[in-house]
Amino acid sequence: MPNSQTVTGAVVQAGSCLYDTPRTVQKFEDLLADAARQGARLVVFPEAFIGGYPKGADFGARVGSRTPAGRDAFVRYHDSAIALDGPLVARMGKAVARARANVVTGVIERDGGTLYCTILYFAANGALIGKHRKLMPTAMERLIWGFGDGSTLAVQDMDVGRVGGLICWENYMPLARTHMYAQGVEFYCAPTVDDRPVWTPSMQMIAIEGRCFVLSAVQHMLRADAPADYVCADGDDPQTRLINGGSCIVSPFGEVLAGPVFGEDAILLAQMDKAQIVRGKYDLDSTGHYARPDVFSLHVNTAAQKAGQGNALTARLRRPCWPPSAFSHKGRAFQEPARRRRKGP
Repeated sequence: MPNSQTVTGAVVQAGSCLYDTPRTVQKFEDLLADAARQGARLVVFPEAFIGGYPKGADFGARVGSRTPAGRDAFVRYHDSAIALDGPLVARMGKAVARARANVVTGVIERDGGTLYCTILYFAANGALIGKHRKLMPTAMERLIWGFGDGSTLAVQDMDVGRVGGLICWENYMPLARTHMYAQGVEFYCAPTVDDRPVWTPSMQMIAIEGRCFVLSAVQHMLRADAPADYVCADGDDPQTRLINGGSCIVSPFGEVLAGPVFGEDAILLAQMDKAQIVRGKYDLDSTGHYARPDVFSLHVNTAAQKAGQGNALTARLRRPCWPPSAFSHKGRAFQEPARRRRKGP
């Protein structure tokens, strides 16, 4: 019988209805309700679940040129993205409140003319309490998505505990992971479309390194989930798997509690005993007793970066960057001390 320290977690493995965002939001509502009926208190959806991941599209781009058809494809994708102050996000919040579960989901966020691959954090009452924009889109993703900044790297306080996450190959950025650990993340969410079998061992390493639970939700998407006129490098057979799944939940000791599952839609659940986090940190706390801040340090710029800031950036860079503690869970972890000036010529 689960006790007060035990949280039922779920990862949802399903694909978007590409270019049909209202239908995808309906799918989100149905899958969330299903996970909640099974007792889930923390539910994680895949990367770009709302708005879609256009696997196999090239948007008409070549080095030095873009085609008119590619520009039209981007208009279609831009129209499928969501504004955070729009009606679809409000609808998602109502679905979360009905489910009474904490939710982490991948979306494509529209902000003016730029799209971002984003995580949204919903509290169990349906409130949107935070977001994270992907820092480093991979390969051709950089053509269609903007770059996030350090202002959206905060771990969130939810009624289940400290919840944070990174998207897809951000999880291969060691310093970004370290920043998550330094903020005391307990439930580390890794939405992705990486369907390779080697993804699960990566999640096991992160769980051990951070002594946290890792919940990785991967899309499972068929060619049939995209429109018939979708130009895709993987062909037009409706049964072609564009993204093959591989979702999993891992314990702080690297044990696979659920998954990985490939080749089908699924909702994976696991009981996560938070005492396991403390048991793990008994001998490995990578930003605590197992760290060497006298040897290694990390500066994290948590300020929002916007065009047209005037002199604000210059003023911020002149501030001293070494805090009283080498470990800060308020966004400036492992600050690097200023270099000493050499005396003499």
